[in-house]
Amino acid sequence: MITSKTNPQLKYLATLLKKRSAREADRVFVCEGRKMFFEILTQRPEYLVKAYWSESGAAELADAERALMLACDWETVSDAAFCAVAETVTPQGVLAIVRMPEYTLSDMLKGENDRLVILESLRDPGNLGTILRTAEAAGIGGIILSADSVDTFNPKTVRSTMGAILRVPFLYAEDFPQMLAELKRRGVTLYAAHLQASVPYTEPKYPGRCGILIGNEANGLTAEATALADVRIRIPMEGQAESLNAAIAAAILMYHTKL
Repeated sequence: MITSKTNPQLKYLATLLKKRSAREADRVFVCEGRKMFFEILTQRPEYLVKAYWSESGAAELADAERALMLACDWETVSDAAFCAVAETVTPQGVLAIVRMPEYTLSDMLKGENDRLVILESLRDPGNLGTILRTAEAAGIGGIILSADSVDTFNPKTVRSTMGAILRVPFLYAEDFPQMLAELKRRGVTLYAAHLQASVPYTEPKYPGRCGILIGNEANGLTAEATALADVRIRIPMEGQAESLNAAIAAAILMYHTKL
């Protein structure tokens, strides 16, 4: 059992949880929680690098769960040392180092009616996690993010996805305008969610391949990204509300394009 808070393995876990650069350098991230851990272990075992169970969490493992654990590399950590590393106030018993999935645009565009969500400068990890989770539920083919968007493997994002991070393809575009141009070349019609748009989101038919553009939480889409869209759409507002949360707006549009 690991008991020291200064153990090199625990220091590495802490670094991965806190630093995007460390995650990207080693192409791994940390997931927390029993549900996601056992999902990875049973459905995507090739992604699992190593697991660390708290002393109390390991003691609560059922026989069937412990049998599954024979297939992976894991260690027990004292509760005190585990709590010192975990991100959540009430740790969920297990931290696992997981390999990052790698996706291409071709993974997202496999048919004639693929739908994408395209995010420019999204900054809130909770919003991104919610969008990923909703994208899976709405049958979205993939998510494209501008390079300056929040890290998909941010611990808060990972928790918010409820496992969808390993099931919904996504990628970052180093050159966002170029990516939008490439999508149009591949037959993707781009719909920009924009406050100044005159077209209600319920009006277009969203035929064939389409992509929904959602901008930064505070500033929306840039003028350059908006100009590259084929259609500007808006979600009507009543009362004194000026706009919706980015994740809520994305959810409304994702489900509407499914109709």
